[in-house]
Amino acid sequence: MSNEPIKSDLKRIDRMRDDDIDYSDIPEVNAAFFETARVVVPPGKKQVTVRLDSDVLTWLKSQGRGYQTRINAILRAYYEAHAE
Repeated sequence: MSNEPIKSDLKRIDRMRDDDIDYSDIPEVNAAFFETARVVVPPGKKQVTVRLDSDVLTWLKSQGRGYQTRINAILRAYYEAHAE
């Protein structure tokens, strides 16, 4: 990831007509989809203090904005892989 700011393309998207949007790579949502669909609400966040190795924190921050979200995703992946 680069440290460059993310440029928004929302103005161009707002000008698009529905007919100009390519939906070919999105599966159709039909009745069968809703038979197995479920609402997943992520658990709330809790503020904590954690000590990390300085080189690990530097690396996470060097990946760009959202390093705390990345830390959470890494921990969640580990948790899900090891939860009983």
